Amino acid sequence: MSLDATLIGAGQQTTERPTNVLIVGVGGQGVVMVSKVLARVCQLHDLEVKQSEVHGMAKRGGSVFSHVRFGHEVWSPTIARGEADTLLALEWAEGLRWLSYLNAETGTFIADTRKIVPPFSCLDRRRGVTASYPNETVNKVASQVARSLALDANNMATSLGNERVSNTLLLGVLSKVLDFPETVWESALAELVPPKTLETNQRAFQEGRAWVERARDAQPARVDAAHEIPAPVSKTKRSVTLTIKEAWCKSCDICVKMCPERCLAMNDEAIAVLTNADACTGCRLCEWLCPDLAIKVRIESISPDNTPSGREKAPA
Repeated sequence: MSLDATLIGAGQQTTERPTNVLIVGVGGQGVVMVSKVLARVCQLHDLEVKQSEVHGMAKRGGSVFSHVRFGHEVWSPTIARGEADTLLALEWAEGLRWLSYLNAETGTFIADTRKIVPPFSCLDRRRGVTASYPNETVNKVASQVARSLALDANNMATSLGNERVSNTLLLGVLSKVLDFPETVWESALAELVPPKTLETNQRAFQEGRAWVERARDAQPARVDAAHEIPAPVSKTKRSVTLTIKEAWCKSCDICVKMCPERCLAMNDEAIAVLTNADACTGCRLCEWLCPDLAIKVRIESISPDNTPSGREKAPA
């Protein structure tokens, strides 16, 4: 089996301070199940553990994430930006979205290279247009973090007979990074997965652990053309204008986290601002998700002489 991966060492947690593990993905991938197994492992190891999660956004093609912190004494349930010891991403773009939360100097990045392109990632939301997706490659991300483990977990799980156990396969990879006995992981897994799928999940877990051992001895894989995502092409020229009413912004940060092109940020006053207008595709996701209607997106078609020819209607 070929290893679509880049491996730069493997980390282990310490018990001197709480260990921070951030698990992210798309609705329906099993992010919550992975976090529950990890939390149970910590309990079986007599450690204090706190878990905080946001889920239930699958209908919007949205992000699902779970913070897990464990140690001898843990106070806060959430992980601050740049403080995650391990970032486990069940979907590639979600891993990129949360990469800033990983400790770049000492953290470990574990990710499935599977790409789930959500509906809102289209440059032009009409039928037949090219979807947009972050073009960072495995090697590029590996150069930005201390340790990276990226693999095609979905394809590996499919070869085991059930693609839905890709999350358990990634859990097996995580188990080689965190210093807990294998038997404790197996006990937690047996408690939390349905009995009828336990055998398949156990096989996936062991395959993830075995993959790490194989990857330790392998040279960093060169990213081939299959991993290089071409830049999207839009045949329609458009002018996009995004405006934010600062007085209405309540600093919820939803627009920043959910922007597919990462062109929004929070300023020093915790107000959302547009930082890269050229990258904005007019997908309107920020406008739709803003709970206080502080964001408005205006899209105009551009005629051949480069003059606005009229405002486009919002996609249905």
